[in-house]
Amino acid sequence: MVEQVIADSKASALAHLPSGHFRANAVWPTRWAMTYNLLRAAGSLASAFHAKATTATMRTHLVQVPARIARSARRVTLHLPHNWPWQHAWTHLFTTVHSPPD
Repeated sequence: MVEQVIADSKASALAHLPSGHFRANAVWPTRWAMTYNLLRAAGSLASAFHAKATTATMRTHLVQVPARIARSARRVTLHLPHNWPWQHAWTHLFTTVHSPPD
């Protein structure tokens, strides 16, 4: 488990360290920790596969969505591609996060 976290960190934001600027060196670990934790939470809400997936896989499947946004009558509609393999996981994540309040 720890090895996976270290590999994910080296493949993402911590690959930019060390920088020539002190403030940049302070920002990258904070940015990485926030992104890592948010992606882990989103992955666990999306599906069982994404709960164990690497950060790069979750970024590809859940964040970089090949969708088209349409606006009409003050409504925003997101058109996902037909037969997109991760549509069910992304839709489950979206409905879980945007469920109506109790």
